[in-house]
Amino acid sequence: MSAWRLLIVLSFLLLNGCLVTFPHPIATKDAAPAELLGRWTSKNAWHEPLELEITREAGQEHEYKAVSYRKGDRKNRDEYTFTVSRHGSRWYLSAALPEKYGANFVIAGFELSENNELVVYPLDVDRINQLIEQKTLAGQALETEKGDGVMVTSPLDQVFAYLDDPANSDVFLEMARYQRLPK
Repeated sequence: MSAWRLLIVLSFLLLNGCLVTFPHPIATKDAAPAELLGRWTSKNAWHEPLELEITREAGQEHEYKAVSYRKGDRKNRDEYTFTVSRHGSRWYLSAALPEKYGANFVIAGFELSENNELVVYPLDVDRINQLIEQKTLAGQALETEKGDGVMVTSPLDQVFAYLDDPANSDVFLEMARYQRLPK
Protein backbone atom coordinates (compact mmCIF):
# COMPACT_ATOMS: atom_id res chain seq x y z
CA MET A 1 0.00 0.00 0.00
CA SER A 2 2.81 2.44 0.73
CA ALA A 3 3.68 2.91 -2.92
CA TRP A 4 0.30 4.49 -3.50
CA ARG A 5 0.51 6.76 -0.56
CA LEU A 6 2.92 8.67 -2.72
CA LEU A 7 0.12 10.05 -4.68
CA ILE A 8 -1.45 7.52 -2.21
CA VAL A 9 1.08 9.05 -5.80
CA LEU A 10 2.00 6.59 -6.14
CA SER A 11 1.02 6.34 -4.15
CA PHE A 12 0.50 5.87 -5.15
CA LEU A 13 -2.11 2.56 -5.93
CA LEU A 14 -1.41 -0.79 -4.48
CA LEU A 15 -5.02 -1.41 -3.39
CA ASN A 16 -4.52 -4.60 -1.43
CA GLY A 17 -1.74 -5.69 -3.74
CA CYS A 18 -3.94 -5.64 -6.84
CA LEU A 19 -2.15 -3.58 -9.45
CA VAL A 20 -2.45 -2.66 -13.07
CA THR A 21 1.11 -2.55 -14.40
CA PHE A 22 2.82 -1.91 -17.71
CA PRO A 23 6.14 -3.19 -19.08
CA HIS A 24 7.21 0.37 -20.04
CA PRO A 25 6.90 3.81 -18.45
CA ILE A 26 5.12 6.71 -20.07
CA ALA A 27 7.29 9.03 -22.15
CA THR A 28 9.04 11.81 -20.23
CA LYS A 29 8.11 14.53 -22.70
CA ASP A 30 6.03 16.71 -20.36
CA ALA A 31 6.89 18.82 -17.37
CA ALA A 32 4.56 18.48 -14.41
CA PRO A 33 2.24 21.37 -13.70
CA ALA A 34 3.98 23.70 -11.23
CA GLU A 35 1.02 23.33 -8.85
CA LEU A 36 1.90 19.64 -8.35
CA LEU A 37 5.17 20.46 -6.63
CA GLY A 38 5.17 21.11 -2.91
CA ARG A 39 3.81 19.61 0.28
CA TRP A 40 0.46 17.88 0.61
CA THR A 41 -1.48 16.28 3.46
CA SER A 42 -4.09 13.56 3.71
CA LYS A 43 -5.18 10.76 6.04
CA ASN A 44 -4.68 7.05 5.55
CA ALA A 45 -7.31 4.34 6.07
CA TRP A 46 -6.73 4.51 9.84
CA HIS A 47 -7.21 8.31 9.81
CA GLU A 48 -3.54 8.91 10.58
CA PRO A 49 -2.21 12.13 9.04
CA LEU A 50 0.07 11.61 6.05
CA GLU A 51 2.38 14.03 4.35
CA LEU A 52 3.54 13.97 0.77
CA GLU A 53 6.36 16.06 -0.68
CA ILE A 54 6.72 16.30 -4.44
CA THR A 55 9.91 17.82 -5.87
CA ARG A 56 11.87 17.82 -9.10
CA GLU A 57 14.43 15.01 -9.25
CA ALA A 58 17.87 16.65 -9.12
CA GLY A 59 19.66 16.66 -12.45
CA GLN A 60 16.82 14.95 -14.36
CA GLU A 61 14.59 16.69 -16.86
CA HIS A 62 10.90 15.95 -16.32
CA GLU A 63 11.49 13.49 -13.47
CA TYR A 64 10.01 14.03 -10.04
CA LYS A 65 10.34 12.52 -6.59
CA ALA A 66 7.49 11.82 -4.21
CA VAL A 67 8.27 11.24 -0.54
CA SER A 68 5.44 9.98 1.66
CA TYR A 69 5.38 9.45 5.40
CA ARG A 70 3.13 9.55 8.42
CA LYS A 71 3.16 13.02 9.89
CA GLY A 72 6.20 13.43 12.14
CA ASP A 73 7.80 10.14 11.02
CA ARG A 74 10.14 11.15 8.19
CA LYS A 75 12.50 8.30 9.15
CA ASN A 76 10.03 5.67 7.90
CA ARG A 77 9.24 7.09 4.51
CA ASP A 78 8.64 5.85 1.01
CA GLU A 79 10.36 7.49 -1.97
CA TYR A 80 9.55 7.02 -5.62
CA THR A 81 10.73 8.69 -8.78
CA PHE A 82 8.02 9.29 -11.36
CA THR A 83 7.31 11.00 -14.65
CA VAL A 84 4.16 12.71 -15.86
CA SER A 85 2.44 13.06 -19.19
CA ARG A 86 -0.61 14.87 -20.46
CA HIS A 87 -2.89 13.04 -22.89
CA GLY A 88 -6.04 14.75 -24.02
CA SER A 89 -7.52 16.47 -20.99
CA ARG A 90 -5.93 14.10 -18.46
CA TRP A 91 -2.66 14.08 -16.55
CA TYR A 92 -0.94 10.77 -15.84
CA LEU A 93 1.98 9.71 -13.70
CA SER A 94 4.21 6.67 -14.12
CA ALA A 95 6.55 5.10 -11.59
CA ALA A 96 8.79 2.06 -11.51
CA LEU A 97 7.74 -0.53 -8.95
CA PRO A 98 10.04 -2.55 -6.73
CA GLU A 99 10.51 -6.29 -7.31
CA LYS A 100 7.93 -7.26 -4.68
CA TYR A 101 5.29 -5.56 -6.86
CA GLY A 102 6.54 -7.10 -10.11
CA ALA A 103 9.24 -4.56 -11.08
CA ASN A 104 7.10 -3.11 -13.87
CA PHE A 105 5.58 0.36 -14.12
CA VAL A 106 2.35 1.71 -12.74
CA ILE A 107 0.29 4.43 -14.39
CA ALA A 108 -2.33 6.52 -12.61
CA GLY A 109 -4.34 9.58 -13.46
CA PHE A 110 -4.24 12.71 -11.33
CA GLU A 111 -5.82 16.12 -11.25
CA LEU A 112 -5.31 19.36 -9.41
CA SER A 113 -8.77 20.52 -8.41
CA GLU A 114 -10.11 24.05 -8.14
CA ASN A 115 -10.21 23.50 -4.36
CA ASN A 116 -6.41 23.19 -4.29
CA GLU A 117 -6.54 19.40 -3.93
CA LEU A 118 -4.43 16.70 -5.54
CA VAL A 119 -6.67 13.78 -6.52
CA VAL A 120 -5.12 10.46 -7.61
CA TYR A 121 -6.94 7.90 -9.78
CA PRO A 122 -5.42 4.44 -10.21
CA LEU A 123 -6.77 2.05 -12.81
CA ASP A 124 -9.46 -0.41 -11.69
CA VAL A 125 -7.97 -3.93 -11.88
CA ASP A 126 -11.36 -5.59 -12.40
CA ARG A 127 -12.30 -3.20 -15.21
CA ILE A 128 -8.92 -3.65 -16.92
CA ASN A 129 -9.31 -7.44 -16.67
CA GLN A 130 -12.70 -7.10 -18.41
CA LEU A 131 -11.12 -5.05 -21.19
CA ILE A 132 -8.47 -7.74 -21.66
CA GLU A 133 -11.12 -10.49 -21.76
CA GLN A 134 -13.06 -8.43 -24.34
CA LYS A 135 -9.82 -8.01 -26.36
CA THR A 136 -10.06 -4.20 -26.12
CA LEU A 137 -6.59 -4.29 -24.54
CA ALA A 138 -3.94 -7.00 -24.43
CA GLY A 139 -2.50 -8.24 -21.17
CA GLN A 140 -1.99 -11.07 -18.75
CA ALA A 141 -2.44 -11.95 -15.10
CA LEU A 142 0.47 -11.02 -12.89
CA GLU A 143 1.34 -12.61 -9.55
CA THR A 144 3.60 -10.82 -7.09
CA GLU A 145 4.51 -11.48 -3.49
CA LYS A 146 2.09 -8.68 -2.57
CA GLY A 147 -0.89 -9.99 -4.51
CA ASP A 148 -2.39 -10.61 -7.92
CA GLY A 149 -2.67 -7.99 -10.59
CA VAL A 150 -2.60 -7.57 -14.32
CA MET A 151 0.05 -6.40 -16.77
CA VAL A 152 -1.25 -4.54 -19.80
CA THR A 153 0.90 -5.33 -22.84
CA SER A 154 -0.94 -3.21 -25.41
CA PRO A 155 1.14 -0.35 -26.87
CA LEU A 156 0.79 2.77 -24.72
CA ASP A 157 -0.67 4.73 -27.66
CA GLN A 158 -3.56 2.24 -27.74
CA VAL A 159 -3.93 2.36 -23.93
CA PHE A 160 -4.07 6.16 -23.88
CA ALA A 161 -6.50 6.26 -26.79
CA TYR A 162 -8.85 4.23 -24.59
CA LEU A 163 -8.13 6.05 -21.32
CA ASP A 164 -8.43 9.53 -22.82
CA ASP A 165 -11.98 8.94 -24.04
CA PRO A 166 -14.31 10.55 -21.44
CA ALA A 167 -16.78 7.69 -22.03
CA ASN A 168 -14.24 5.34 -20.42
CA SER A 169 -13.84 7.20 -17.13
CA ASP A 170 -15.23 4.15 -15.28
CA VAL A 171 -11.77 2.57 -15.57
CA PHE A 172 -10.46 5.01 -12.92
CA LEU A 173 -11.04 4.83 -9.17
CA GLU A 174 -10.51 7.78 -6.86
CA MET A 175 -7.90 6.57 -4.40
CA ALA A 176 -6.50 9.59 -2.64
CA ARG A 177 -7.30 13.22 -2.08
CA TYR A 178 -4.56 15.49 -0.73
CA GLN A 179 -4.84 19.08 0.41
CA ARG A 180 -2.04 21.60 -0.03
CA LEU A 181 -0.05 22.26 3.13
CA PRO A 182 0.37 25.98 3.82
CA LYS A 183 3.89 27.26 3.19
